[in-house]
Amino acid sequence: MQFVFIYNIVSIMDITLSLSQAVAQVLKSLYGIEAEAESVVLQDTRKEFKGDYTLVVFPYVKQARKSPEAVANEIGAAVKELLPEVAGYNVIKGFLNFEIADSYWSRFVGENAEDSRFGLAKTNPAEAPVVVEYSSPNTNKPLHLGHIRNNLLGWSVSCLLEAAGANVKKVNLVNDRGIHICKSMLAWKLYGNGETPESSGMKGDHLVGKYYVEYDKHYKEEVKKLMESGVEEEQAKKDAPLMVEAQSMLKRWEEGDKEVRDLWEKMNGWVYAGFDETYRRLGVGFDKVYYESNTYLLGKELVQKGLDMGVLFRKEDGSVWCDLTGDGLDQKLLLRKDGTSVYMTQDLGTALLRHNDFGAERLIYVVGNEQDYHFKVLKLILGKLGFEWADKVYHLSYGMVELPNGKMKSREGTVVDADDLMDEMEKTAEEMSREHGKNDELPAEEQQHLYHILALGALKYFILKVDPTKNMLFNPAESIDFNGNTGPFIQYTHARIRSIVRKAENSEFGILNSELADAKNNSEFRIPNSELTEKERGVVKALHALPQTIKAAAAAYSPAMVANYAYDLAKAFNSFYQDTPILRESNPEVKQFRVQLCAFVANALKNTMNILGIEVPERM
Repeated sequence: MQFVFIYNIVSIMDITLSLSQAVAQVLKSLYGIEAEAESVVLQDTRKEFKGDYTLVVFPYVKQARKSPEAVANEIGAAVKELLPEVAGYNVIKGFLNFEIADSYWSRFVGENAEDSRFGLAKTNPAEAPVVVEYSSPNTNKPLHLGHIRNNLLGWSVSCLLEAAGANVKKVNLVNDRGIHICKSMLAWKLYGNGETPESSGMKGDHLVGKYYVEYDKHYKEEVKKLMESGVEEEQAKKDAPLMVEAQSMLKRWEEGDKEVRDLWEKMNGWVYAGFDETYRRLGVGFDKVYYESNTYLLGKELVQKGLDMGVLFRKEDGSVWCDLTGDGLDQKLLLRKDGTSVYMTQDLGTALLRHNDFGAERLIYVVGNEQDYHFKVLKLILGKLGFEWADKVYHLSYGMVELPNGKMKSREGTVVDADDLMDEMEKTAEEMSREHGKNDELPAEEQQHLYHILALGALKYFILKVDPTKNMLFNPAESIDFNGNTGPFIQYTHARIRSIVRKAENSEFGILNSELADAKNNSEFRIPNSELTEKERGVVKALHALPQTIKAAAAAYSPAMVANYAYDLAKAFNSFYQDTPILRESNPEVKQFRVQLCAFVANALKNTMNILGIEVPERM
């Protein structure tokens, strides 16, 4: 039998915090144990046991001088007396399982269901920002699948930190100069015959990438001929005419040669237009874009500062190094013998410029794990140069993404371009939607938009649900399934819920009938209490966990925790939906509660998927 409770609406404290504080108070009063509430660890009760939260009492047994069962029973009884929200408890050896009253869960829904920002903390724009750098492409090739993971991870980590209350600035460092860029430029000059994006019909970044591959093909032929003439492989790679000419071009670029600079600006312009189109389609952006061509000179100044301080040293050939052997590493090159800079040079300059621009609380670099050594060196050198903020540098190191057929190599033309992948994903989304008979009644324009957001949802979710530190295998066919742990499954769940809520709103019942609305406006709210169904309870508890999930995910820089939370919530809702009448419920107050619960779930799914950069449809 279900009852209706009437009570004044006041803000309720998270029950886990209340429990922790109560346990700490009880430990002191019963056993004289001083324990901060933050140190009281509560776990979700295992499904095979009755209860909601579990306290492991073994850490307190020695001081209490009683058996684990006795300690657990005494704590349980005292906490139950302190907290009316605790309906009961049970003890299994040294595990104390608290059972939370249905009135708490019902009230939690009533207070938070209409909060569109539930789970999201407020950001203070006056706080020192967290600067997140991601993307960092080279202007000698288009963005590919590896860049997609970088961009999606950088964007979602930024959104996650914002959801946890941080003031975040998203930045991009474009590697627009260097030997790799010169290789594409040289190949276009030698073999391009004046080809342009307009004359070829290719996106500019794809066109420039074509000549990067062309360079590598001709370069390998030269190396092969030199080796056939008796030159050792390593020497052949250095002496190949194309390599010599590319290095000469880089030196001329640093010297400001007009012809080289004009070609560089033209080809980079093609690439930037291509990048912008890909970023827009992928749904990512930046608050500020830095260019290596503007930061490497500052890096050179820092190298000179290091020489003056005696932190760096110059070898006989004129190259400049930092000796890190005392730090367990090796010697690191900072300037080549011809005076040209390396990646570390510009990263030193960029770090200083970024610190000066933002006064950042943290500088987060989203870069693959193959650069772990690089960022260890960056922090060490910044510290040796006297910058106290060097310890604010954090490398968010992530694993590589591969396809079923193995690794990708840009110079060999074996990459999967981001644009091509998105095209294929949208095609697959359309085919699978038609196969399942979904969306046939929607207008054609709305269908095309839906295929786009399903494709991007599948791509983003499949990549972001994996722990960032792990390597991953991307399988496009698996990612776009409407069942299982996929983006489209969660998107479809959201659309289903919104359909339920629309039907409720359009019915004579409405999402809030006038009697309930009046009660709420009078600071009283009627919610069905006692004997929530098991499935209702599962959904409410999942919603209750959202704020802490976001907080924990932000601390771990792990969008995967949010992605898998969204999946678990969607699963819990679908289980509830299959077993529980909602619009067919005869009791209007119970119906009201369930419709409200549906709207709450839809909002939570929208918020969590937004953190992942995924749009959820209103209808499918």
